[in-house]
Amino acid sequence: MTQDKPTYCRICEPLCGMIATVDGDRLVSLRPDKDHPLSKGFACPKGIAFAEIVNDPDRLRHPLRRRPDGDFEQISWDTALAEISDRLREVQRARGSDAVGWYFGNPATFSTGHVLWAAVFMNLLGTPHVYSAGSQDVNNRFVASHFLYGNPVAAPIPDINRVDYLMIIGANPVVSHGSVMSSPRIREGLNAITGRGGTVLVVDPRHTETAREFDWLPITPDTDALFLLSLLQVMFDEGSVDEERLRRRARGVDDLKAMVAGYAPEVTAARTDIPPEKVREIARALVSTERATVYGRVGTSLGRTGTLTTALLDMVNLVAGNLDVVGGSMFGDLGVPGQRLGVAALQRISSFAWAGRRSRVGNLPQVLGTAPASLMAKEITTPGKGQLRALFVSAGNPVLSVPNGDELRAALDDLDLLVSLDIYRNETNAHADYILPATTMYEREDFLLPFQALFTTPFKQATEAVIPPQGEAREEWTVINDLIGALSRRNPLLGAFHLVNVVTRRLGRPVTPRVVSDLVIRMGLGGDRFGLRRDGVTYRKLVERFPHGIVVADGLAPGQLRKTVTFADRRIRLAAPELMDEVERLTVDPDEQYPLRLIGMREIRSENSWQHNAPMLLRGGRSHAARMHPDDANPRGLGEGDLVTVASRHGRISLPVTITEDIKPGVVAIPHGWGHNGSGGWTRANAAAENDLGAGGVNVNALISSDPADLERLAGMANMTGVPIQVSALTADRAADEMADY
Repeated sequence: MTQDKPTYCRICEPLCGMIATVDGDRLVSLRPDKDHPLSKGFACPKGIAFAEIVNDPDRLRHPLRRRPDGDFEQISWDTALAEISDRLREVQRARGSDAVGWYFGNPATFSTGHVLWAAVFMNLLGTPHVYSAGSQDVNNRFVASHFLYGNPVAAPIPDINRVDYLMIIGANPVVSHGSVMSSPRIREGLNAITGRGGTVLVVDPRHTETAREFDWLPITPDTDALFLLSLLQVMFDEGSVDEERLRRRARGVDDLKAMVAGYAPEVTAARTDIPPEKVREIARALVSTERATVYGRVGTSLGRTGTLTTALLDMVNLVAGNLDVVGGSMFGDLGVPGQRLGVAALQRISSFAWAGRRSRVGNLPQVLGTAPASLMAKEITTPGKGQLRALFVSAGNPVLSVPNGDELRAALDDLDLLVSLDIYRNETNAHADYILPATTMYEREDFLLPFQALFTTPFKQATEAVIPPQGEAREEWTVINDLIGALSRRNPLLGAFHLVNVVTRRLGRPVTPRVVSDLVIRMGLGGDRFGLRRDGVTYRKLVERFPHGIVVADGLAPGQLRKTVTFADRRIRLAAPELMDEVERLTVDPDEQYPLRLIGMREIRSENSWQHNAPMLLRGGRSHAARMHPDDANPRGLGEGDLVTVASRHGRISLPVTITEDIKPGVVAIPHGWGHNGSGGWTRANAAAENDLGAGGVNVNALISSDPADLERLAGMANMTGVPIQVSALTADRAADEMADY
């Protein structure tokens, strides 16, 4: 007998409501939840197709162990955990705890237990080798917030529901559905702005899906900082800034004015390719429109000065009078008493504070306790104290997601122990000693703590598992508890945590992600404060009385800065020396050998590397191709579908080219997440994006440098946009060589 169960999608940040149709222990289908207060019956193709992933015959359902011949054999959980524990203890005895590492991918962020338990395990173990997908796309948001607010987790978000002038720079929310922002039905939210007479301006090198629906302003890749500096210069130069109010809210105003003085629009236009009169028009609109804001995301993060650019986004909003006000860029509020003091206290813990620890290779700062993932290969192969020898990879495929994946692929085989926790065999865990089956989002209960302050409409929803774990899949946090127990005798901190686990289990009240989440729900916005608010919510109430979720406030509240800034005077810092020094890196010499500029792009039927095995998302065939403007293709003798070689100073790839006017001349866009080469266990992904060179597409990150000197020095992020490249027709000889390599 089938039944429908309300739940929500945990692929990306809108967290859209879903209805799961279940027959016994089987997930039959997923459809959008019409009764969800925010998504109101919307879900993207990826969310609807996820039932195919849950039921995929290629999915990993039992623990696997590598055999001497390189293939894998099925083993029991008891055997897997016993052998992993023995080998882990051996590494710890021989090399120390700082030889053990963990990498968790993007899906881990959408599982409260996964990310919390991994962080606790690694911090109690005392190793600096913690890596995440955040160092590929978001860590400079945390670093910019550290310098501006003293609070790395402060993240202002656009008040989509009330803004009248929205400039989007380096983001494509019609496809991404929002990033560092949870706003279901964001396309409707954007159209509502123009519907009430407002403006949406998209600044991007590509005529993105979002730009096609609104106003498009092309910009040269990796010049966003120059554009933002010129906006600030105009605001100060024309005297449109309320400096008295600005000085009450921020320190370093005079330093900022002096810094931007040399970046008039006439000076920056040669680099940004934005006409000076357009810059002035935008600056005036941002100041004069009562409800206006600037929103930037991945495109602004992946350049050579991503932290500076991210900070400048906030500075433009602040100087224009649009930060922490209705209709501007606002801060979400957990509503938990003492949260400001809690963040300040965490800043004193070296593993959490920015640059509290630095990488052994490259001397780059850690961010929220994580090191740059681009350095993993070198941390494995560079001898000396602290050399990485045992690595756990959960919900991730770094061979495809970090720069220079071939370097990492080779390094993984040098490890003494590699363990993967995942739902698929992929290009990374093809090199693992053990692969452990993990649950999908619909096989676990959840309340997503990391996104509570990112909802544009304050909202809460908890879910129970809609089906039991398939096969022998287990939640990651339960496996981590077993690992903690295995190492507890050699580490007093792990021993203490293990003792708490043992005692609470015996008392019938074990520490679980649900227990932690319930504490935050009760103490936070809309919570019952442990009975003090009779109409407040708890985890249980959310599941039983509000299974579709509940709006806990009409909108974001202004005036949050005093609760957000952790500096003693509660004023924003505009002139951190580290940020000011980054301005010097904005100068760049032309590279005649590599005259084009590479950017990445999202695809609406793709989520990084892990959704290429779902038939629904592969309908109509998939083509992995480079996008290029006719003005660049014609002089090179290139036509639609021709095979080309794209080369940078760090690598080369070959793939078909698509000719389109939806991109700025001089720019080439290539989707990320591809490069399936048959080593993973997903048959459709390996066959997808087939062309004359083979299947599986190519990995654009082969063009990106993993050299520590090339990483952004404040957040350790790789330079993945505006990369100098050249494009040429693929010769017959070269094509034959590449087919042989494949």
